[in-house]
Amino acid sequence: MDDDTGRVIELLWGAPNRPSRGPRPSLSIAAIADATVRIADADGLESVSMQRVAESFGVTKMALYRYVTGKAQLLAVTVEAAVGDPPVLHGTGWRARIEEWAGLLRENWLRHPWLPRATVGDRVMGPREVAWIECPVQVLAEAGLTGPRQMDAVLLLCAHVRNTLTPTMSGTQPWTPGRGSGSLRKQLAQRNAEYTAVLAATESGRSHDNGWRFGLELVLDGLEVQVTRAGRHGALHRG
Repeated sequence: MDDDTGRVIELLWGAPNRPSRGPRPSLSIAAIADATVRIADADGLESVSMQRVAESFGVTKMALYRYVTGKAQLLAVTVEAAVGDPPVLHGTGWRARIEEWAGLLRENWLRHPWLPRATVGDRVMGPREVAWIECPVQVLAEAGLTGPRQMDAVLLLCAHVRNTLTPTMSGTQPWTPGRGSGSLRKQLAQRNAEYTAVLAATESGRSHDNGWRFGLELVLDGLEVQVTRAGRHGALHRG
C-alpha cells in the first residue's frame, strides 16, 4: 500500500481534522469536501481542482495541502460527502426494498451527475459508500441468496442505474439522441431490407426513462427466480 492510499484510508475512515500541530486549522476535511461537491455539481468533475477549491475559501492552494495533498485525496473525500448517509428502507418484502434502494441510488446520482463516473475503478471506498452496498446485500442475504450472488446482484443493479441515467451514457446505438443520429437513421432506412427490425423497434424513439423502469423489472424478475430457487434448495436441505 503506497503512502497516498494509506492517507486516503485515513481520511475516509479515521476522519481526522488535520493538521494536529501548529496553528488552529481554519478549514476542515468536511468543509473542503462540501465545497468540492458544490463545484462538481455546478460545473462537472473536470472543473474540480485544488486551485478552484482553494479560491472558493479565499485561501491559497498551499493552504489546502495541510488537509489533502492532491486531487486523488480531494476526490475521495468529495465522493464520500456526495454519497451521503445510506438509505433507511421502508418497503415490505425483499423485492420492494431492493426496488426502493435502486430508486434512491438513481436519485442520488441524478442529483450529482458526476458521481457515476467518479465511482468506478479500483479505489478506496469510504464508510458511507460501503454502507450503501451493505444495505441491499443484507436484504438479499435475508431473502436467501448466497454471498457471490448477493454481490453480483448489487453490481448488476448499479450497472443498470448507471447505464440508464441519461441517453448519452447508454452507448452509441443509432437510436441514441445526438449529433448524427438522424442521418444515420436515414442511412439505415435506405437499407431497410437488412435492418427492418431495428427500424421498426426504434421508429417511435426511446422510452421516456431510457429503459430504467423496464430494465429494473427484468432484473427484479430474475432475482425473484433466484430467491425462489434458493428457498427451495434450503427447504430440501432442512428436510
